[in-house]
Amino acid sequence: MVTGTVWVANENGGSLTAIDASTNRVTATVKGIPGPHNVQAAPDGRTVWAVSGATNQVVKLDGSRYSLLGTAATGDMPAHVILGTNGTQAYVSSTGNGSVSVFGTKSLSRSGTITVDKGPHGMRPSPDGRWVYTANTAAGTVSVLDTAEDRQVASIPVGATPIQVAFQPDGRYAYVTLGGENAVAKIDVAERAVVAKIPSGPAPAQIYASPDGRYLLVANQGTEAKPGRTVSIIDAATFTVVARPTVGKGPHGITIDTASRHAFITDVYQDDVAVLDLAELKVVARVPVGDSPNGISFTSRAPVAPENPETTVSLPQAAMPESGSSHGGEGHAH
Repeated sequence: MVTGTVWVANENGGSLTAIDASTNRVTATVKGIPGPHNVQAAPDGRTVWAVSGATNQVVKLDGSRYSLLGTAATGDMPAHVILGTNGTQAYVSSTGNGSVSVFGTKSLSRSGTITVDKGPHGMRPSPDGRWVYTANTAAGTVSVLDTAEDRQVASIPVGATPIQVAFQPDGRYAYVTLGGENAVAKIDVAERAVVAKIPSGPAPAQIYASPDGRYLLVANQGTEAKPGRTVSIIDAATFTVVARPTVGKGPHGITIDTASRHAFITDVYQDDVAVLDLAELKVVARVPVGDSPNGISFTSRAPVAPENPETTVSLPQAAMPESGSSHGGEGHAH
């Protein structure tokens, strides 16, 4: 049995769903967050973070009470929010104005704004906390951000339409999905260069490294007209695809529990989460969630059953992005 909570961002539904990983049933739904493309639970599960793409805000929630703790203005079209390895900083990529905003996790005060390459989207911190890698969809690069100085220190050319990145647990290699090439690139972190590429599946979206270092999982989303239905299972040691289990219509987001037993995959075109057993490499459960589930995050903290299974939070009015440009509230394609 897996103990923990899986958080899901339902982008078109304007809500977050909390799933009990031990039962694969919905515990709570938090409504009132317009356009949440991505969600990130803190490792201890006490706070949960999301972007509101329709209002240009980052949102901080209490992970047990399902209540609003605060918001802050971001750049234009916020895509992903992540927490730094030490938990004191939150990073938000803003696709619309080519920036990453840095916030203190306690105060939600902005400590920096980092200019990166065009179209920043998915991000991950390195295991040692020194770097944040950002996939820049329009530039075909991965930005290397120095977390001590809050600045871009390198730009790695990777290929067409990079969407999301992942680090091996030992930090030696990073990986990036290339939505425009139907491929995955492997990056030598020390050399800051691509050292290999392999085919994945149609329009790969997110990628996640299993905590035990054995696998990389790639969600082959495809398009709405021609959706993908598989996850590519890559052997990290050999960098080869060893399986492509069918998981659902339009797999997008991936997370894995800390014991590497189950992967949880959002199926954006059928509004559910597939639970994939990593020993058997097959779907063992399916959990209906909200409209267009995208981002997904796991915390080993078990969920607290609320008095009311549905909660609605009230966000401030739409914030002006850092660049001063307007935001039309359109959903993200990736």
